[in-house]
Amino acid sequence: MAEFALRAAGITRRFGPLVAVDDCSFDLERGEVHALLGSNGCGKSTLCKVMAGALTADSGEVRLDGVVTAFRGPLDARRGGIATVYQEMSLIPTLSVMENIALGNEPRRGGRVDRAALRAQTRGLMASVGALAQGLDPAALVGDLPVDRQQIVEILKALALQPRVILFDESTSSLDRSQVDAFFALVRRLKGQAVSIIFISHRMEEIFAIADRVTVMQNGRYVATRRIAETDRDELVALMVGGRRDKAVTGARVLDAAPMMQIGGLTGGRLKGVTTALRPGEILGLGGLHGQGQSDFLLALFGASPVTGGTVTLAGRPYRPTTPFAALRMGLSYVSGDRGRAGSLHGRPILENLSLALLARRGGIVANRRALAAGMGGIVERLKLKFGKLSHAIGTLSGGNQQKVILGRALAATPRVLLLDDPTKGIDVRAKEDLYALLRELGAQGTAVILYSSEDQELLDNADRVLVFNGGQVVAELAGERLTEYDLYSAALQSAA
Repeated sequence: MAEFALRAAGITRRFGPLVAVDDCSFDLERGEVHALLGSNGCGKSTLCKVMAGALTADSGEVRLDGVVTAFRGPLDARRGGIATVYQEMSLIPTLSVMENIALGNEPRRGGRVDRAALRAQTRGLMASVGALAQGLDPAALVGDLPVDRQQIVEILKALALQPRVILFDESTSSLDRSQVDAFFALVRRLKGQAVSIIFISHRMEEIFAIADRVTVMQNGRYVATRRIAETDRDELVALMVGGRRDKAVTGARVLDAAPMMQIGGLTGGRLKGVTTALRPGEILGLGGLHGQGQSDFLLALFGASPVTGGTVTLAGRPYRPTTPFAALRMGLSYVSGDRGRAGSLHGRPILENLSLALLARRGGIVANRRALAAGMGGIVERLKLKFGKLSHAIGTLSGGNQQKVILGRALAATPRVLLLDDPTKGIDVRAKEDLYALLRELGAQGTAVILYSSEDQELLDNADRVLVFNGGQVVAELAGERLTEYDLYSAALQSAA
């Protein structure tokens, strides 16, 4: 009988009305690598955070070595022998590699941090992981390191705790092939030391290369567990979509107008030679698992991310914006789904938030606030925006209404191309319906939309075509009969060239 290092039983976790994990169970054998697989938003990361003490469950229990745990936070879980490496960095950029790795557990001498011992301790840890840490300087500032090296520091930080259980949540996403090979060599050594590992990856080939078992989740619920030796890629994709090859979405249109934007071999940052065309009135979806270059593509087109290669034409003329202001003046508007960090102007009036893009496109300042407010009346009506006064701070609005303001800001500039970067994140169902109804209305008027959504069903319901991204590349284009949930998942999980 298998010996379990970690077991979760009947876990449910809600965020307000949203049920992120619904009566889900999972078990991890001692000394195994158990992969978690599922589409965007299926609850994988939330379940891991419950098991790692970062979130509390609304119901259910977690057992560590057979004992029910009641972690009060991640620190409790670390003390219990569970370490987690998330895709989102938790490092302090102004501290060195060795300071980040040992943070909170620094060797001390005479009441002070013993830096010589800290350096020696870090070098010993780096030596134990072999090629993965090759060339890494313990004294280097983390903020000066590229993203792949920062991810390696995150891994070292977890290993420094000498955990019995490690959760790797998309930890290979920023590593290159040689680094992934070195990481897998490390994982195999950890297995040999009876360390148990939960592994989340968007790369199907990685799951088959390193996992012993794989559990599939869908819509926050447990679907099935398979031994890797007894399954294949097609079965796992079928489990992700409920075993059906669904019909294509009937609302998608085939547009035959000449392209208004041509993009050829766009390269820069994470992007690797993206080529496509955009037609007037089209909603072009960007699919694939999170963080595969979709946002980079939108930011590059908006002049907010450097482009190092490729060509773009807009209405037959070369298009190469160097700043967002330049993009606005050329007829592109951008909407971020992260209204907290990249969307709203905190503490400023609703009117200022609505009119910012319009003012930028005009290249000047409008002093007559009454005239400006009157000019925004049509936008407010179209968005069904609910507010007290336009002079009130944007923070007085609900999350959904704040996002409508940010969308209204983009629309006020009357764009030819609207770039939407996960615009419905964190808003309610009714606000989503209003937004997509408006997008269809804009499309009928000739405005083209490029839409990234972390919710695959939104793309299937609203896009005319979907470009599927993996590793900064477009690995598939789905349209017509191929615009299905099955094909979207299958393409998202295939290897980039």
